[in-house]
Amino acid sequence: MFPALLTGFFLGLSLIVAIGAQNAFVLRQGILGQHVLYVALFCAASDGLLIILGILGFSFFLNDFIIKFSDLIFGFSALWLFSYGVLRLHSSFQSNSITISNNFETKTVLNTLSITAVFTFANPHVYLDTMILIGSISQQFMDLNRIFFAIGACCASFVWFFGIAYGAKLLTPIMQKPSHWRIFDLLIALIMFVIAFNLASQGNWV
Repeated sequence: MFPALLTGFFLGLSLIVAIGAQNAFVLRQGILGQHVLYVALFCAASDGLLIILGILGFSFFLNDFIIKFSDLIFGFSALWLFSYGVLRLHSSFQSNSITISNNFETKTVLNTLSITAVFTFANPHVYLDTMILIGSISQQFMDLNRIFFAIGACCASFVWFFGIAYGAKLLTPIMQKPSHWRIFDLLIALIMFVIAFNLASQGNWV
C-alpha cells in the first residue's frame, strides 16, 4: 500500500510542477493575497476530482471526445490564454505606481473562482494528465493499492497548490517595487503566449 501511495504522490507531483498557466495564476494570487485559500482549494479539489474520475474509468470516454473535438478544444484554450496574456502585458506597461496595494484587483470570491475554473478546465492537458495518464497507470494497482495510489496523487495536488499559493507570500517584499511587478506580469504574459501558441499548434490553428 505504501509503495502505491508514493507512486501516486510523485507521479501526480511530476505532472503539475511544470510552470503553466494555472500555476502562474495561483502564484500571482498568492502574492496579491487575494482569496488564496479558495483558489488553492479549488485547484487541488478539481485535480482530485479528475484523478478519481480517471481511476474510475471515465478516461476511456474522455479520450474519444478529445480526439474528436481536439481542434476546437485546443483552439478555444489557446484563445483564452492569449487573451489573459494580453491583459497581463497591458498591466506590465502601466505607470510606475504599480505596487501590491494598488495592483490588488477587487474581485469577489465567485469572480476569482470563475477565472480559476477557466484556467483549470479549459486546459486540455489537465484531462490528458489527470484523467487519462494517471487513470491508465492506476490500472496496474489492484483493490486497496489503487485507492492508496489515488490518495497519493490527490495529496500531491493539495501539497503543490497550497505550497505555491501560500509560499508566494515570501515574494511579497520583493514585489513592493513597481519595476518588479512589471517584470512579473511580463513573465506571466510570456508564459501565456508560449502555451497558447503550443496549444494552437496542436489544434492545427497555426
